[in-house]
Amino acid sequence: MAGSRGVVIAALFANGAIAILKFIGFLLTASPSMLSETYHSISDTGNQVFLLIGLRFGGREADRQHPFGYGKAQFFYAFLVSVFLFGIAGWESLKHGYHVLTHGGTEAGGAIEFLGFTYDPAFGFDLFYVNVAVLLAAIVFESWAFKKAWAEMRRQMAENDWGGIREAFRKTSDVTTLTALTEDTIALLGLVVALLGITLARVFDEPLFDAAGALVIGAMLMVFAVALAWENKRLILGESLPQDEERKLRAIVTDREEVDRIVDFRTVYFGPERIVVSADVEFAPGFQGGDLDAIITEIEEEMKATNASVRTVYLEPEV
Repeated sequence: MAGSRGVVIAALFANGAIAILKFIGFLLTASPSMLSETYHSISDTGNQVFLLIGLRFGGREADRQHPFGYGKAQFFYAFLVSVFLFGIAGWESLKHGYHVLTHGGTEAGGAIEFLGFTYDPAFGFDLFYVNVAVLLAAIVFESWAFKKAWAEMRRQMAENDWGGIREAFRKTSDVTTLTALTEDTIALLGLVVALLGITLARVFDEPLFDAAGALVIGAMLMVFAVALAWENKRLILGESLPQDEERKLRAIVTDREEVDRIVDFRTVYFGPERIVVSADVEFAPGFQGGDLDAIITEIEEEMKATNASVRTVYLEPEV
């Protein structure tokens, strides 16, 4: 999972720097979109911390209490990211944008309230260009993080022969890379929306465009939060391999001339790229003892060679 760790660390540094830049921009301009983007980047930074905890915890060796290892910890922490941090950031952004819209917008350079303090953000800067500079710098940082995440996802797509990002989103068990890529994608979209909102507010001299941008950013965050939570739910509950992938493993057993039929066949993810296979197999008469042991070993090795994520195989011969 070295690729996933590199993706998360890149996103952590990028989002930390972006959060600071955006908050400075908000303090200088009182832009609702900029505050929404600050919430967004703070949540993304927290997300990376949770994902790193999941990677570290999930990498622990199997023990008596967890005989299949701690790999599912990554599913749990990624789920926390999608629900807890993404959801809160989306709600705060949505609420702030709605508040500004219903109160007639924020006057550029006027006194604002934040965390119980009232202050004047007008320091002699052209507020529009402050926001533009901050957002463009954020786009540069976020593009770098997105490039790292996209490269890792493309590597996995090529390795597993997935047809596109939709198939990868549906089939991948590497929720760490999936979450980081989703964050980076929504972050870039949010930056574009924020830039569009403050530009329209400037051109039409109407601050409500800025607030509308905050609303859109909040809605996007919450939609992606639900989508990510759904993807993590399937793995936490113990989803099997996709049908086409499982079919390849079943064929390894059924194609053996020594096998009469498969009585039962099950696969389950016990962590990112960690699959356990369990099969009850009825062998043809005449195969027993050492011959049977050798056949079972060959089947297990062929399964692991066919799918590198297969870590453990339990093949039970039926009489």
